[in-house]
Amino acid sequence: QVQLVESGGGSVQPGGSLRLSCAAPASIFRFYVMGWYRQAPGKQRELVAQISFGGSTNYVDSVKGRFTISRDNAKSTLYLQMNSLKPDDTGVYYCWSSAAGGTWGQGAPVTVSS
Repeated sequence: QVQLVESGGGSVQPGGSLRLSCAAPASIFRFYVMGWYRQAPGKQRELVAQISFGGSTNYVDSVKGRFTISRDNAKSTLYLQMNSLKPDDTGVYYCWSSAAGGTWGQGAPVTVSS
């Protein structure tokens, strides 16, 4: 049963922006590390960014300065603001919770193309 539900994916031109959201039950959100992963066509899934309950963040080098991960603990919602998008950012973006040994959403496709 999918408990993490992503939204906000879509198609955008290079240089554009998108904002992903991930709604989760409080039981697998509150107090847990949350993150965004992505999987490009023909490539392995990779960590994009993660955030602790207290708000500490880390990012893969390729998105630093362009992407911002944030969380609203009251709403049990995770966000990923993506700016200055590049074609290499294309892929399926997955929401992840560290709860239960790792819990995944169903994925939100992002396509960056002119």
